[in-house]
Amino acid sequence: MEQQAILTAPKVQAAQGEHRGMALLALAGAVLLWGTSYAAAKTALQQVSPATLIGLRMLLASLVLLPFWSRLPRPRYQTGDGRWLLVLGLLQPCLYFLCEVEALRHTSSAQAGTIAALVPLFVAVMARIWLGERLRRPALLGLLISLAGVILLSLAAVGSATAPDPLLGNSLQLMAMVCAASYMVLLKRLSDRYDTWWLTGVQNLLGVLFYLPAVWLARESLWHVDLQGWLAIGYLGGIVTLGGFGLYNMALRVLPASEAALSINLVPLLAILVGWLLLGEAMTLLQSLAALLILGGVVMSQLKRH
Repeated sequence: MEQQAILTAPKVQAAQGEHRGMALLALAGAVLLWGTSYAAAKTALQQVSPATLIGLRMLLASLVLLPFWSRLPRPRYQTGDGRWLLVLGLLQPCLYFLCEVEALRHTSSAQAGTIAALVPLFVAVMARIWLGERLRRPALLGLLISLAGVILLSLAAVGSATAPDPLLGNSLQLMAMVCAASYMVLLKRLSDRYDTWWLTGVQNLLGVLFYLPAVWLARESLWHVDLQGWLAIGYLGGIVTLGGFGLYNMALRVLPASEAALSINLVPLLAILVGWLLLGEAMTLLQSLAALLILGGVVMSQLKRH
């Protein structure tokens, strides 16, 4: 019996390592999609309203997933799950996208992407409260440092044609990150009983119902959207909305909530790079220092205690 256990252990470890490797690849894909989404949303918002953009994103994502819906594993529903599924959809995509897209009307995609680095810290705090995951002192200190960086980033920002009110925009983006962190922790609680893509589909459906009136009211103005605008909307709806959350949900089935959220640290770097390459956005020296302060707080939160 002991010999059989010894022979079986390497296979189990190899399988666990393979699952972890796939989870990390899924996280990398989600980060790539989310990091490029800010510039795409900024482009689309030049031609459509925030609510219309979000509604179209949800509608396109639902249409892409619809042919595969019947093949998804059925959920193991438990009493009381209905209200949590509703809260999950309200947090993301409804409230999250409403705050984030409205934020991009007032601030640059680079600043909005930088503030996204706060999500892992919020997740760590909420995972401690809701999931009982350990919260270390460096995490709290890192959270305070990063919040100070967000305040400095907002106060140092100067209004421009693409970022007319950075203080308001960054505040809205901060609210969006709170919604995102709450969503991730709640998703971790539900992911054991519900398939990844089933949860993603339910989210998209709630988003469609929430934003469909805005799309209907703006239906005539959609005829004036040019090819660049439709490409941005198509990328956000057909690829980012479905792929980003679907890949992240896949990774969350294997990794702890706080560990999976760390991947979002790379989103700001991608957002700044893409905003600079495609939109010509630039950050002042003081804003760059504030961004380093935010990222430094995130890094400090992950330092191990000796």
